[in-house]
Amino acid sequence: MKLIESLKWRYATKRFDDSRRISTEDLGTLMEATNLAASSFGLQPYRVLVVEDPAVKEQLREASYNQPQLTECSHVFVFAAKRDMSPEYIDSYVDRVAEVRNVPRENLDGYAEYMKGSVAGKDLESVTTWNQRQAYIGLGTLLAAAAEMGIDTCPMEGFDVAAYDRILGLEAQGLTATVIAPAGYRSPEDATQDHTKVRFPVEEMFTTV
Repeated sequence: MKLIESLKWRYATKRFDDSRRISTEDLGTLMEATNLAASSFGLQPYRVLVVEDPAVKEQLREASYNQPQLTECSHVFVFAAKRDMSPEYIDSYVDRVAEVRNVPRENLDGYAEYMKGSVAGKDLESVTTWNQRQAYIGLGTLLAAAAEMGIDTCPMEGFDVAAYDRILGLEAQGLTATVIAPAGYRSPEDATQDHTKVRFPVEEMFTTV
């Protein structure tokens, strides 16, 4: 399968070729693929900022312990989870379901109440953590899609969350930075690309019950 070969090809790129840019068309494909990622109830409780401004990327590099990927890459995907899950947000999602599937909104009232009930008993920290887990599913979809397209990525958690939230104005949007993925094209100088991929054997990783 081409997917398997693409996943074998990808690695966490440490140095990008700063002279190469992701095309507008390919960037759109990456966004669409990420938007199609699975999420619990389909709620997509996170948003993705795609940073291309050099000045902003420089600020993010400083907030990422000066890791070079932030300024050398073409774009930085910042997955920002919602800090809450309000009834209004759920209602807006259900409204969209009714519109897209062309069904009466009242037919979905029970579904809406079920979703609201599933989060009603959770404290804010638990809800935020749940939202962050959904963002990681989006990240995984981005990494696989990029690999299929021959685009390099580097999933990263090593950054100052508070600084990211401030630089990108996330708190005012009810969001918090969760995980990032610089994307672009590997530099010939990145020796990491020559490292053999190391994974546990499939027989050890998986158990059939």
